[in-house]
Amino acid sequence: MVAARQQRRRRWGVLVLLAAYVGYLGLGAVVLQALERPAEVQAAHNLLQQHWELLGNHTCLQGPALQRLIEGIIQAYKSGITLQGNTTSLGKWDYSGSFFFSISAITTIGYGNLSPSTAVGRIFSIVFALFGIPLNLVLLNEIGHLMLLGVQRCASRLEEVFHWQNKASFLMKTCALVTGLLLFLLLPPLLFSDKEGWSYEEGFYYSFITLSTIGFGDYVIGMNPDRTYPSWYKNVISLWILFGMAWLALVIKFCINILESSSYFCQCNKKNTETAEDLTDGNKNSMTGLQNVEICCDKDTKMKAPVESHSYTAPTEALKGRKMFSVSCRF
Repeated sequence: MVAARQQRRRRWGVLVLLAAYVGYLGLGAVVLQALERPAEVQAAHNLLQQHWELLGNHTCLQGPALQRLIEGIIQAYKSGITLQGNTTSLGKWDYSGSFFFSISAITTIGYGNLSPSTAVGRIFSIVFALFGIPLNLVLLNEIGHLMLLGVQRCASRLEEVFHWQNKASFLMKTCALVTGLLLFLLLPPLLFSDKEGWSYEEGFYYSFITLSTIGFGDYVIGMNPDRTYPSWYKNVISLWILFGMAWLALVIKFCINILESSSYFCQCNKKNTETAEDLTDGNKNSMTGLQNVEICCDKDTKMKAPVESHSYTAPTEALKGRKMFSVSCRF
């Protein structure tokens, strides 16, 4: 009976979560359409205006020939080649550029601004990513584990020195969060402003889009043909991506745990007569419902057994540690 109620509750929870997910996507679509659609229409209008002005001012040009030239320029730009006067810029597929492409492939960032143009290169990219993505996930997991272990050791050290039982863990988590924000999100835009000529807002936008592996491709480092980049630049950025992804993955996982804890807390307090207990079976955790406290009281009046006290405990992880909720029932 209790298990069936739990299954029904979980099914309804999935439906509510799915509705919230779709609603969140719909909200994002509405806001982005309102913000970006006018700029898109204006850009299309400007492009057509420049196209017809060019044909009008240069009558020797023909529409089809100009269209082929534009398509060739676009295709060359996708391959990493740009015009510089009477010459073209190369170097997108040198060793540093190829190494950065490899990083973006196995981290699943996939900027999209640079891709293999040969059939052999595409086949190799598939095989390379097939083995590289699991390797990247294992490495990120180990780096994240070391980061978390370092925070826990510092917290335990503070507890020993200053005898802070509850404050040490919260203090170290806060320090780790602030340090990560500085190293991976707040300070890198200053470097991008110097090397790429971006504004701080553009650099911060690129940092988050990259570390979250969204990778739109509208901003990519080392792609400006008018700038000269030092040899260490892309290598340092590759390390920043690796450690930054591990840190951001921990932050996202922490946020997920908070949301799940809040969801469980709301479910436990939905009715005053119901709560939950966390049972551990080996290495697997399963949630099971408790009987209604009123049933316990009925048994007390019917069975007239000796009075015994049973305590049911449900641990729930929150921001500052584990909190124990217990309900006592007398039989």
